[in-house]
Amino acid sequence: MRLPDYKEARTRDVRDYKTIQFKFDEKIKNKYLGKKYYLKTYGCQMNEHDSENIRALLENIGFSEIDDYEKADLILLNTCSIRENAHNKAFGMLGRIKHLKEMRPEVLVGLCGCMAQEASVVEEILTDYKFVNFVFGTHNLYDLPEIIDKAIETNKQQIEVLSREADMVEGLPVIRANKFKAYINIIYGCNKFCTYCIVPYTRGRERSRKKEDILKELEELVKDGYKEVTLLGQNVNAYGKDLYDDYNLANLLEDVAKTGIPRIRFTTSHPWDFTDDMIEVIAKYPNIMSSIHLPVQSGSSSILKKMGRRYTRESYLELFDKMKKIIPNVTISTDIIVGFPGETEEDFEETLSLVEYCKYDNAFTFIFSAREGTPACKLEDNTPLKEKEDRLQRLNEVVNKYFLENNKKLEGKVLSVLVEGVSEKKNMYYGYSETNKLINFSSDEEIEVGSIVPVHITNAKTWSLDGKIDR
Repeated sequence: MRLPDYKEARTRDVRDYKTIQFKFDEKIKNKYLGKKYYLKTYGCQMNEHDSENIRALLENIGFSEIDDYEKADLILLNTCSIRENAHNKAFGMLGRIKHLKEMRPEVLVGLCGCMAQEASVVEEILTDYKFVNFVFGTHNLYDLPEIIDKAIETNKQQIEVLSREADMVEGLPVIRANKFKAYINIIYGCNKFCTYCIVPYTRGRERSRKKEDILKELEELVKDGYKEVTLLGQNVNAYGKDLYDDYNLANLLEDVAKTGIPRIRFTTSHPWDFTDDMIEVIAKYPNIMSSIHLPVQSGSSSILKKMGRRYTRESYLELFDKMKKIIPNVTISTDIIVGFPGETEEDFEETLSLVEYCKYDNAFTFIFSAREGTPACKLEDNTPLKEKEDRLQRLNEVVNKYFLENNKKLEGKVLSVLVEGVSEKKNMYYGYSETNKLINFSSDEEIEVGSIVPVHITNAKTWSLDGKIDR
């Protein structure tokens, strides 16, 4: 049994990471043929991509997926701990599973992902959710087949959570959820240690994949006809800092662009690491999408300092203006936290004024959620919840105003849309533009899902656009 340890997870000494190739244990390949699994994923795109690896690992030992957890032989929750809401949803699901387990004790139940890296979560499972058969963390996903096999063979609870990062494992099998859009991990972990954020403790320190491994994976996607790739990391902008002296995200973006894949995206960026070279490369290559997620979190420099964000309101706006000036037709989205401990009405007004200036195309807004183990959790918080809720509502009124205003500017224009699916309505399709706008459109002729088509925008809404095929 290996339990998570925050003290060990905080350690930030320099280590030499080996890159090793994943090898499947042939003894358990197809061992559980005929068994069904149910996988529930919470959280970010990194978690979604982890689940693509999990599916492949499970199906290598014989499991097949089912969409009804009550009929499954194995139930696995891939969890998120970034906010309390995701945390509560996972425990709510465990509560439902508990009743199922009472009727069907043979069902195997597992928990993985970021919540598994939290000592308090594992302690709660050991005391109140003893029916959970196995737990593993973010650092040893590749051990899943052996962990399941051991849980079944021994009929004993398996807690296998590494508190420190393991070596870089390449060659993990993957079953991609999409046939034309794909995720590629380029860097794991984060060194920023923002005071409110649990990610450095649950995902570890920054570790970049070798550029050769990333480009090899991408070339296979191009060969298979993929139209879009999203480069993933908790802080993609830090790519290469731990691995190379003269190769960074700007260089990687350029190499990826030269493969000719039609669409390239990346997420998530930290403003502190967003370089001029990156901006120039994005502007230079039309297949790097001019849609950038640039979390600001607060418009107040004093709150940003308490958050440990390492930039000021002024430096953020300088970066924002530079992007708007250099990158053609760029759209910028953001994250904003309201009600951070110590936030005054004046601080909040600064956030509102920043939003009024930036006029974001999209924003993810939240009330501060204290995460156990982070420095912000210990800060004095005197702002009543009702006041925080009021601030969130006022903020959303402003951001929504600009969502609609920006979309209205697109009426009458023709946008390039990657078709993602067919609507329930006859002759209707949906997809996303280069700047990540959701577009619902009509076509009198059949359109191939996964193709890129021109769409004439006829009507703008706050959250989406309507249009018709432009032939």
